[in-house]
Amino acid sequence: MKISALSLIAAVALCIGAGVAPAAHTAKAKTLNVVMHDPGCHWFSIGGKFRTTASVTGPIRLANYDEATLKVRSGKGIQRIKVGKSILLRHGHYRITMVGQAPDDNHLKLTVR
Repeated sequence: MKISALSLIAAVALCIGAGVAPAAHTAKAKTLNVVMHDPGCHWFSIGGKFRTTASVTGPIRLANYDEATLKVRSGKGIQRIKVGKSILLRHGHYRITMVGQAPDDNHLKLTVR
């Protein structure tokens, strides 16, 4: 009986530890903002400057402060970010455009290392 009680306590501790670790890891992710700024419509806002490309060490939280939903394309498919929302991005190359954007608007490129 003592062995099964110890096993139960160890299993519960392991599950609790596994649940806490991912939340702690995502809390450390830095945020990269996509903002509305003319000309070009949407830009990365990095250190008070506007850029169309960014290379960051991940994971990174990409936040949409543009005027419409953003499409984030990668080798894994397309994700959408509504205005005022964010998503967590891990290692990869991403192409970011706005839904229904004009042909002369910026096409953002993001590399997460």
